[in-house]
Amino acid sequence: MNVSKRPVSIISFNSNLGLIEPSPGKEPGVKKLPEWLRKFGFFHVIDHQEEIRLDPPPFSMYLDPVSDMRNTDAIAAYAKQQAPIIQDVVSRKNFALVLGGDCSIIIGNALALKQQGDYRLFFIDGHTDFMWPSLSSTHGVAGMDLAIVTGHGHEKLSNIYQQGPYVKEQNVWCVGNREYDIHYVAAIENTAIHYYDLKSLRQSGTSECIRSFFDSLDSVPADGFWIHLDVDVLDPLIMPAVDSPDPGGLSYPELNMMIESLLSHPLCTGMEITILDPDLDPDGKVVREFILETGATIQRSLTKK
Repeated sequence: MNVSKRPVSIISFNSNLGLIEPSPGKEPGVKKLPEWLRKFGFFHVIDHQEEIRLDPPPFSMYLDPVSDMRNTDAIAAYAKQQAPIIQDVVSRKNFALVLGGDCSIIIGNALALKQQGDYRLFFIDGHTDFMWPSLSSTHGVAGMDLAIVTGHGHEKLSNIYQQGPYVKEQNVWCVGNREYDIHYVAAIENTAIHYYDLKSLRQSGTSECIRSFFDSLDSVPADGFWIHLDVDVLDPLIMPAVDSPDPGGLSYPELNMMIESLLSHPLCTGMEITILDPDLDPDGKVVREFILETGATIQRSLTKK
């Protein structure tokens, strides 16, 4: 029988405030992800101690004229509610398994960790999410979240409680981007972030990328690290239920190798899963495969014989 290394808290932060309408008058469906995962067995696969849920403010397309970002004040208010939940879970030495929602949920999670100590970030995503409003066609925060948590962008989101940056650039590994537009990648390439796009990840090898991250933990002590997983890092042939299903992407074996290595490290504090949209998976086929592949990997990595 498997016994948990430490208790797991499954936390539902089902916000869709960082996205825009997929069509006029329609909300993004990512807010339904936690219940979609529950319906198809994720909550049974993961041996967990407790479930926590925090519903977000209502969705809107409001463009804040001060920050030039959508739903800025609502996202900031939600982040302030998220933070004490994460802090409580982490202070009890539970593993925080957070279900989104869109990528803007990282703001509240990163704020919480900054208030707790010195944490690193391993950011797995099919995009860099390193933009600001002048670079964004949508002005949605879900495309700017990595920039925000590293201190870029308007202080309404990047400096809540005067805590920004929530994660230092040099303490971030950004892995898996496959949007190679020169203007898009220039923003992150001009930072201290450790950046592995999909091509360089495969050239250097996943193991080498993980090793460099672990070496940083050995050389400069940290209180822990957080994993961000946007499922659009996967190939749309196996993960089509996302808002930006760009060609190419990781296979499940490639992703699961990273996840297993990271979760097995004693400093791994928590993980968030974002962007899988149940509205784009009407028969549950996509989420069932995700649970079978990555859900099982998460459970295996968090348990021992």
